[in-house]
Amino acid sequence: MIKFLFILFQYLVPQHGISRLVGYFAASENTRIKNTFITRFAAKYQINMAEAKEENPTAYPSFNAFFTRALKDGMRPIDSTANALVSPADGAISQLGDIKQGRVFQAKGRDYSVTELLGGDAQLAAQFEDGHFMTIYLSPRDYHRVHMPIEGKLVKTVYVPGDLFSVNPTTAQNVPALFARNERLVCIFDTPVGQVASVMVGAMIVAGIETVWSGQVCPLPKKPQTVEFNGSEILLGKGAEMGRFKLGSTVVLCLPKGSVSFNAGLAEDSVLRMGEKIGTLNLA
Repeated sequence: MIKFLFILFQYLVPQHGISRLVGYFAASENTRIKNTFITRFAAKYQINMAEAKEENPTAYPSFNAFFTRALKDGMRPIDSTANALVSPADGAISQLGDIKQGRVFQAKGRDYSVTELLGGDAQLAAQFEDGHFMTIYLSPRDYHRVHMPIEGKLVKTVYVPGDLFSVNPTTAQNVPALFARNERLVCIFDTPVGQVASVMVGAMIVAGIETVWSGQVCPLPKKPQTVEFNGSEILLGKGAEMGRFKLGSTVVLCLPKGSVSFNAGLAEDSVLRMGEKIGTLNLA
């Protein structure tokens, strides 16, 4: 019954209104407001501030700055093996495996199409036919910067408007096509194994998504927006930061057929740390 009410609540409430209101307070630099948010959040989720470059939580100018805090150098070493695919974020695996008949497994009895995930571009989705995916859930206590799982050159981004359901395991098990219906930013890179998609999925009370090349990206007006980067030279190395979430969410990686073998033993709920090896790339 509790799960049913939790899901029903998300359908009934004004998701975007609540999220933008929270975003307003999360961006506030009023000392009383931001310190109240930060101290209560840090205590509730037992945030390990010893990892952060700035260890004093109330030294951050806003809750958003605290939430997207940088880590000390060396805190997340990047696997240097040439053929290593590394985790793009701290978090836990929601699902991983093969893309079958153009669909990605979400949870027991639920899946969604790659075409929907990537904003309706069937030609782009075809590049991942029979490919591989990994979905990583970032909990509130996790480090919330997203990094490159493989070196790549940015080709384009696609902003896809959508809902803002929570992306925790309970919602993933109960809301159809969750990751293909929430607001998201699709980032496509040319890499040594072909094009790779890193999809940053928004969620309830996520105040925004940023990238290192464009700054604040989400939220945008409620219409799809594609930005081509064919004339640019935005090159990001393996482990380089590519973006960040202002409050928690999910990253979905899509890779082409035969490009990677995920580590044996990785499964639903496996805990990941950014930069650690999660698979072996099949380099030519």
